[in-house]
Amino acid sequence: MSRTPRRLASVLTAVVAAAALVALSACSSSSTSTTHGLQTVTAGKLTIATGQPAYSPWVIDNKPQNGKGFESAVAYAVAKKLGFSKDEVTWVRTGFDEAIAPGPKNFDFNLQQFSITDQRKKAVDFSSPYYTTTQAIVAYKGTPIASATSAADLKGYKIGVPAGTTSYDVLVKEVGGTPAVFNSEDDAVQALKSKQIDAIAVDLPAAFYITSAQLKNATIVGQFSDTTGGDDYGLVLPKNSPNTKKVTAAVDALRKDGTLAALEKKWLSDSVNVPTFK
Repeated sequence: MSRTPRRLASVLTAVVAAAALVALSACSSSSTSTTHGLQTVTAGKLTIATGQPAYSPWVIDNKPQNGKGFESAVAYAVAKKLGFSKDEVTWVRTGFDEAIAPGPKNFDFNLQQFSITDQRKKAVDFSSPYYTTTQAIVAYKGTPIASATSAADLKGYKIGVPAGTTSYDVLVKEVGGTPAVFNSEDDAVQALKSKQIDAIAVDLPAAFYITSAQLKNATIVGQFSDTTGGDDYGLVLPKNSPNTKKVTAAVDALRKDGTLAALEKKWLSDSVNVPTFK
């Protein structure tokens, strides 16, 4: 996922990963079937994987089959472009590390905020990006900065950033001044807790985690539209999958026709009340 470690791993994920490894031992590329021009692991079905559990706003209520949440909606949009109806989509769960490890897979593609990196490309294929992370501002509810609606409104406040992140560059470009730099994201969170700073700037996925699991009564004030330097998320496919080009073409078409932008606005802005700074 993004540059920050995946901190939501659980015992449940480990159990699912162990069970999946047993299932994967029986899988091979020779077991695929051709459906709608794709070589699928199950005849007549497009098998899509996500995490266990899968979190909002990426998947709502841990039910990817409901089509609610950004990644669930993207998955069904890609499936439709590939010629699959909703009834022809089946979901499986995988651990995060398991999905990007070398070896056979029990899915046709997987999405759970996988950042596209050269290192990971050695073990799996990626589609073109379906999302590029933006930078966001996190503050406590009821504080003056929490009412900011534009970059200009953020001027004059002390905003912290983790060292060596895109957040620093975006903040300097959009707001100006000199952000307070901390060794890590956790250090920045602690500084906000102790009121050493007024807010912190992190990428949007990290902001969702911070406000849901680390800081009570905190809110995402807004996000910047500039995605320069952000992490690209891609669909993961088995290494050298014959489907990679077709899946990438589907993602590209959804980007070109505005579908990805519309889904991003719906699930990563409007439904979670995270506006884009003016």
